Amino acid sequence: MDARTYIERHRGEFVAALKDWLSIPSVSADPLRAGDVRRSAEWLVAHLTEAGFPTAEVWETAGAPAVFAEWPAEDPAAPSVLVYGHHDVQPADLADGWHTDPFVPVEQGDRLVGRGASDDKGQVLFHALGLRALLAASGAAAPPVTVKLLVEGEEESGSPHFPDLLRRNRDRLACDAVVVSDTTMWAADTPSMCVGMRGMTDCQVDVYGPATDLHSGSFGGAVPNPARGLADLLSGLHGADGRVAVPGFYDGVAEVTPQEREMIARLPFDEAAWLRTAGSTAASGEAGYSTLERVWVRPTAEINGMWSGHTGAGSKTIVPRSAHAKVSFRLVPGQDPLHVQERFRAYVADRLPAGLRVEVEFAGPGVRACASDISSIVGGPPSAADPGGPFGGGAAVRAARAAMQRAFGTEVLFTREGGSGPEADLADILAAPLVFLAVGLNDDRIHAPNEKVEIPLLLKGAESAAHLWTELAAHAAGARS
Repeated sequence: MDARTYIERHRGEFVAALKDWLSIPSVSADPLRAGDVRRSAEWLVAHLTEAGFPTAEVWETAGAPAVFAEWPAEDPAAPSVLVYGHHDVQPADLADGWHTDPFVPVEQGDRLVGRGASDDKGQVLFHALGLRALLAASGAAAPPVTVKLLVEGEEESGSPHFPDLLRRNRDRLACDAVVVSDTTMWAADTPSMCVGMRGMTDCQVDVYGPATDLHSGSFGGAVPNPARGLADLLSGLHGADGRVAVPGFYDGVAEVTPQEREMIARLPFDEAAWLRTAGSTAASGEAGYSTLERVWVRPTAEINGMWSGHTGAGSKTIVPRSAHAKVSFRLVPGQDPLHVQERFRAYVADRLPAGLRVEVEFAGPGVRACASDISSIVGGPPSAADPGGPFGGGAAVRAARAAMQRAFGTEVLFTREGGSGPEADLADILAAPLVFLAVGLNDDRIHAPNEKVEIPLLLKGAESAAHLWTELAAHAAGARS
């Protein structure tokens, strides 16, 4: 029996198990759901134990629990690969616009609707099915590489305790590559691999002027206005070419190679449809880059909100005492969030008129961008440093791509994602290259009402995972020979 046949025969029990897991409302952002997050972790430990993992255990953090599992290879010298995912989910309620109870998963043909179906429980669970399929097809008692799973419980809350978890357990998590299954493909008929995610840092800017609101007839035009001062700061964030005008903002930016730009251009992107999804009538951004390049490979500065003075009904002619804004920056490989924070603070200080005082408070140290090394596939220098080892030089990406192409029977293209996650911590702390293997879709409505996943794609994910371990073992053996 080959892996595909095994997976097809076990579709029913796989979907039943996933529905059981999805029924646990593991919302890490809700303190009242802390018990459910723990129950979700315990459910996964039981499931992985039943699937045959010799080790499966709950790992405690200062917040929500994570799950660790390990299935050693038959050969002690074989490489180790860590699969990352998360078992916590976004908040969900019928009142948000769900058509069904978000924690009572419902099959609708080939779709499974429920919170966490795509992000990320479905994509975590297909790895257990894929590993069982590989062993059934090969007749082996253990995989050709050591497989480790780390499934955290706070990703949807910003992973506040994840770096500490990685550092405390670095020895047990030691690996030669990290496989991330928490992203999306381009489309069901256009399989793709994510090869990078942007980082982020965000802040609030508070500008203060007079000690109290002032009558604009008596003081207007004669004292500095905080709202105007803030407006000037924000309007100066970008130049006429759409580039961020903060001095030093682009320090260290890893430019996308011509080869990767060509691969992005190969994607069947319908800009008009994209604009309809955005509810916008025009595309905008940094000159010289396409819409996808602006979202995936270029850093940005965005004004997320601003307020000042009187905003209620009627008029109130004042010089307001303060003005406020929230600003966020999406970052690309090579940028340091702390450096960006420092440069923005200097930009604000340099442009603020006399008589105004400003406070800039960032939410935290920020998230660094991450990228896989695909240089050996697209040519040119890597997007981010590859720590080498048996999967150096993009070998892990080639192996994952080959595994997906075997499962889907067609060429797998490359994408990036504009969002952020804890992947940079995985790469840095564990000193291992990243590989993104996932089968979610952009229309899965993750973080939104009526989240769903396509069951046939989850099964393709399981088949890709089944092939992944043999492909990784083969590439590692080739690197050693």
